[in-house]
Amino acid sequence: MLLSNRKMSSEKPPLPENGVEAGQEAGSMAVSEAPVDSVRDGWDSKVEYFLAQVGFSVGLGNVWRFPYLCHQNGGGAFLLLYVVLMVVVGVPLFFLELAVGQSIRQGSIGVWRHISPKLVGIGYSSCVVCSFVALYYNVIIGWSIFYFFKSFQNPLPWAACPKEGNTTVPECAGSSPTSYFWFRKALDITDTINETGDFNLIITGCLALAWTIVCLAMFKGIKSSGKVMYFSSVFPYVVLLCFLIRGLTLDGAAEGLKYMFSPKLEIFADVQVWRQAFTQVFFALGLGFGSIIAYSSYNQRNNNCHRDSITVSTINFLTSVLASLVVFSVLGFRAKTLSKACISENLKLLSEVALSPVSSSPLLINITEVELISVETYKHWYEVEGHQLNLAGYNISNCSLEDAMNKGVEGTGLAFIAFTEAMTLFPGSPFWSALFFLMLLNLGLSTMFGTMEGILTPLSDTFSSLRKHKLIFTVCSCVLAFLVGLLFTQRCGNYFVAMFDDYSATLPLIIVVVFQTISVAWVYGADRFLKDITQMLGRPVCVVYKYLWKYVCLLAMLTLLTASLLNMCLKRPQYTAWNRNTASEVHLPYPDWALAVLSSLIIIAVLPVPLGYAHFMLRQRFSQSALDTEAGYAPCSTTDADSAPLSRPLNTDVDPTSSTLAEEGYRLLPQTGEEEGEESTGV
Repeated sequence: MLLSNRKMSSEKPPLPENGVEAGQEAGSMAVSEAPVDSVRDGWDSKVEYFLAQVGFSVGLGNVWRFPYLCHQNGGGAFLLLYVVLMVVVGVPLFFLELAVGQSIRQGSIGVWRHISPKLVGIGYSSCVVCSFVALYYNVIIGWSIFYFFKSFQNPLPWAACPKEGNTTVPECAGSSPTSYFWFRKALDITDTINETGDFNLIITGCLALAWTIVCLAMFKGIKSSGKVMYFSSVFPYVVLLCFLIRGLTLDGAAEGLKYMFSPKLEIFADVQVWRQAFTQVFFALGLGFGSIIAYSSYNQRNNNCHRDSITVSTINFLTSVLASLVVFSVLGFRAKTLSKACISENLKLLSEVALSPVSSSPLLINITEVELISVETYKHWYEVEGHQLNLAGYNISNCSLEDAMNKGVEGTGLAFIAFTEAMTLFPGSPFWSALFFLMLLNLGLSTMFGTMEGILTPLSDTFSSLRKHKLIFTVCSCVLAFLVGLLFTQRCGNYFVAMFDDYSATLPLIIVVVFQTISVAWVYGADRFLKDITQMLGRPVCVVYKYLWKYVCLLAMLTLLTASLLNMCLKRPQYTAWNRNTASEVHLPYPDWALAVLSSLIIIAVLPVPLGYAHFMLRQRFSQSALDTEAGYAPCSTTDADSAPLSRPLNTDVDPTSSTLAEEGYRLLPQTGEEEGEESTGV
């Protein structure tokens, strides 16, 4: 229900079939030119809604970030930590956003204005963050499109190094064919962020195609995007299962899975591991974007959003585990193949050692039967004799399986370098490559649909002119985003993608969700919110959520915010650059102008919160002063005005939401007669 005072009218308007009170949205719109339609569009089926929520929450991070974090931070121990944080923090916050959106049936701007006009800036901050994320996220989708089309070649263009005359290109020879193709052929990347370079026309074309797909899928809102979800949300699971079956049959899959899930219990004492685990929970569920609220706002009010929150969170976690099984079974195969190739090269050197007087004793390894030497046998021999041979001037490497596993397993490096290299070793590699990048394309698109919904829905709900011309608004938004996104198609564009990914959303979203939780659990009241949910669902909700929202979630987010700020302030932000001379990645500090840019991204994203509060307070003071002057009231002191309770409604011509200032009378849902008599405070 409207968060308005219930004694403003003694008559309750009848409820339409969808359960929305007539005229309910009009009272909560401060800047709308006209009230939101009382009959709101809804999902054509529960399946479409469910696939949309799953598609938004399950994104590229589940495939390339979670496996890396699990591998780097203790394997099985990290999984346990992740599950605990998902249960005590992730699910409650996800449930909170679902319930708020479903009960108020507006986008993120209208929802927080509904709870308190002072909080409207939270919704605008969510829109700003969604805009930042959409700009660079679709560039990654463009990269996937580029690789998808390049996959229809046999052999794959990144399967071998190109030649310059009779010699291999030095940059490729010093790295690997997949690294060379990614950095030089796909991105044509500059050495530093200071070198802008020309626009990459091929990537620009792929970005245009990506925005065209998003626009076509979104032009009718959820009516069109909901239909696309049947494919974009389901197809990735088909591909993951195919890759899992294929991966488990590969030589080295067992080593990869063992390497990933080997538990390291000491990680529980590492603060950074806790920070990374909680950050992954936070972003895996898509908290704070406003997209969860937008999607749930199209539900019927009696939808069981509590069950949805548990189901979607569980699917999200299981998808991350499934992706990890796929990734590390394939990377285990890649690592073992690379290790065996390394061993073969070293055995050629050892054949020379056997004929030299370096060692007075025979080598403890059979160099005549290379195919019989396992990685474990070679590792044991290297620990005994390898160091001695290196001291004697022989360049014998350890051919470590662990080192091979660690190469390029984070972020874009996993998808566009490590995994592509592994697929070149598959029989029928073009088929598997096309399948993989089509999966990435669909994972990215389903997340993009939710991100765009987090922008379009709240703005359309707030501004009636945009709502009346939703199609034009959608098309113009996509065109504008494409034009701004050209920043990322320069030769240095990858560095800006990394900057936006690391800083445009992390801190702002944490701050947004902190304010969201305070708004519901403390401003509105956790007890009252649980009562509203009970009325909405027709069944009671566990009271544990009250304590999780008020204390556990809030404390966890404040701790994460503090740790993130300290991590950024105590260590100068860096980015990973590609040095063409050394054919390797190097870590460089951001220049001063780049630090100013990333700081601006954070400030711009969170600025609507204090601005929204300040704007409301100024409007309130102005309205109060105007009413006092019109009624002939004598001015009172600032102290008296601030401390005295508001005893009459403000002029709703100035601000329609001003009539909802008696926060003790707020209610998300219509109340029974008895409850109204007990709860109403009157204005």
